[in-house]
Amino acid sequence: MEAKKKHTPTYTAEFRERGVRLYREHRSDYTSDNAAYRAVAWKLGCSHDTLRAWCLHAARDAGEL
Repeated sequence: MEAKKKHTPTYTAEFRERGVRLYREHRSDYTSDNAAYRAVAWKLGCSHDTLRAWCLHAARDAGEL
């Protein structure tokens, strides 16, 4: 019997950019980065770890890290 693979959703570049923008716009509304990641990710329907990775990637690309 073949093992089932876990489905990993594919997100468009526009969706990822929107997530990063929403996180940056609303970060000050929360007491911590983690709280902001969780709240924004929940609204977008993705995991907070995924959103965190997108934000770190965007910061690296912009030369902020």
